[in-house]
Amino acid sequence: TYYHVMTILLPISLLAILLDSSHALSSPYGKTTRNIATQVLQGAGSPSVDLNRYNLELDQIEKEWTAMFVQKATEKKTGVYLGAKSDKDIFTDLISVEFARKPDAGLGVELLEIAGGRSDGLGITVVTGLVPDGSAEGSEIIPGDSIVKVSLVRTKCQISNRASTLKEKQQEWTVGTECLSYDATVEAILSLPKCNDEYEDFFRVDLKRLRRRPKVSVKLQYPPEKNEPDITIEMNAGENLRQGMLVRGVKLNDPLAKRFDTKSGGNCGAGGLCRTCSVSVLKGGDLLNEQRAAEKQMLEDTPRWRLACKAIVGFGMKEGEMTIRVNPRQW
Repeated sequence: TYYHVMTILLPISLLAILLDSSHALSSPYGKTTRNIATQVLQGAGSPSVDLNRYNLELDQIEKEWTAMFVQKATEKKTGVYLGAKSDKDIFTDLISVEFARKPDAGLGVELLEIAGGRSDGLGITVVTGLVPDGSAEGSEIIPGDSIVKVSLVRTKCQISNRASTLKEKQQEWTVGTECLSYDATVEAILSLPKCNDEYEDFFRVDLKRLRRRPKVSVKLQYPPEKNEPDITIEMNAGENLRQGMLVRGVKLNDPLAKRFDTKSGGNCGAGGLCRTCSVSVLKGGDLLNEQRAAEKQMLEDTPRWRLACKAIVGFGMKEGEMTIRVNPRQW
């Protein structure tokens, strides 16, 4: 069952603005790998927290979804893909859910078209709810999600006469629904095979979900002799501590530091050898990635210290507050 809650028809000229080829998208986290925001989230590692804490309200989601023409260099083909308008503060997550198909039931979602009115069937359609007693009821699909692909997997258990064993026969059908209007989305889903009492069916649904980027507040303290006030900067989860500090104008390199390899001065350029970017973490050390063996060896006499060039803020997609002392040798 599909409920057409509301249809907003946009003129082609307005949808053309939404389908902006200048905003290339090639990963579930935003733009191409050359985009810093994409690299930030990729650096955060596997989530160690429930990402649903970063979900947005439905009214904000409807304003943020946008469609983009993209040419994937590896596949040499062009497509239209969903992403976030404010991709500096919001990222697009890709989620896959599975659930059994109930007898004589469809997918069981309520849909809303927020952009469409084109003759080619392109548009943006989002989920607004789940149908009571429908197949999707109780699944992880939530309002604001956009369905990008639906697969129907059909299985049938058969007994082999020769071996008297149970053999499973499986078939699968898949339809793509990313950046389709309401009508085109429903048409695609309804093209999947109908229920058959001789088989067991389940749906596999790929979704895109908008979430705010987790932030980490970093308080920086300078050596007293520098006579500089403490400052606080905001960094994104997954951001490299050294790079993030430098782009925000933070003076980082310590002239008193010696290289670990040559025992002389000199900046190694984030190679993790010179220790000029060492910082002392007074609070929030759990918001950083664990030290690797080389860094741990270099700083074994100063357990609170980290090499900023090897530290990832908000690792595991965590957010919180940190306090860091810059140039700790001068304290």
